[in-house]
Amino acid sequence: MSSSTPSARLVIMGPQGAGKGTQAARLAETYDIPAISTGDIFRANIKGGTELGRLVQEYTAKGDLVPDEVTNAMVRDRLAQDDVASGFILDGYPRNAAQVVELDGILADLGVALDGVLELTADRAELLERMRKRAEIEGREDDTDEAIARRLDIYAEQTAPLADAYAARDLLIQVDGIGEVEEITGRLVAELNPRLGV
Repeated sequence: MSSSTPSARLVIMGPQGAGKGTQAARLAETYDIPAISTGDIFRANIKGGTELGRLVQEYTAKGDLVPDEVTNAMVRDRLAQDDVASGFILDGYPRNAAQVVELDGILADLGVALDGVLELTADRAELLERMRKRAEIEGREDDTDEAIARRLDIYAEQTAPLADAYAARDLLIQVDGIGEVEEITGRLVAELNPRLGV
């Protein structure tokens, strides 16, 4: 990415299993910006045995989401770091209307705005199958059928409506999340580049 290329400040959304993490990493490389995953920050804390990690584990083991105030503070701290000056891609945040308001405030304090909100769409049955496979491969204790179904329900209730809010601001880009990884990245980049002036 050349220095004359505009910054890219992005959010990537989609139900669990839609491939957000994979696509966030690929877009981060494409636009030379950090991918910021709240899930990764949570898992790093769990692995490190921190107080936050123990707190996070209590919620995730039940299939519940971590409380907003914990997540908001982590995101605010992360977006204040030097490596996000030319942009970022947020994965897993915001998850609900209150976090949208919080993110607006964080960005306003930094004097920047979002360039786009990407939503990967996928069929529920396809997502359940993907996540079952992932649970088998990675041995994730929190990926029981009940926990997976609960997280998809929470997404449908709380996060999916954010797409409408961002669409009203003309920021939403919806892309089919089913297909080969490279193909999906291609769809995202084709939609994003005109917005970023690339």
